[in-house]
Amino acid sequence: MGNLYTSTTFMEHSSHPDYKYEMAAPTHTHDGINPSCGDELTLSLRVEDGVVEEAAFTGHGCAISQASADIMAELITGESVEEAKRLSALFLAMIRGEELSEDDFEDLDEAAQLKDISHMPARVKCAELAWRTLDGMLAE
Repeated sequence: MGNLYTSTTFMEHSSHPDYKYEMAAPTHTHDGINPSCGDELTLSLRVEDGVVEEAAFTGHGCAISQASADIMAELITGESVEEAKRLSALFLAMIRGEELSEDDFEDLDEAAQLKDISHMPARVKCAELAWRTLDGMLAE
């Protein structure tokens, strides 16, 4: 298992998140909280004609929750709502330790680098926070 904290991509998303900002005029917002550690985030989306035109988040938490949220926002921007739901389901399956195909990992792009978190039970909820928040928002 590789060390997540030595991954340049992970550290970049954690230290300098491009998608962590207050969005002007989002069409959707949803709050997420990880009660086991206190990580919190508010996810904002601007969806037009069934496409996620913009995704952003605010909040605080550990490096894993922040990097995961930033990676997710980057991944779903420009995708259809249906594709965002599919990617979220893939990510959550990966974090639960389920087998994914090479194509699935390719579809997850940088998010696939978080797969080793499935071996860290205490950190799974951190990695899932943004994705579960997205699911909650898109289910409404």
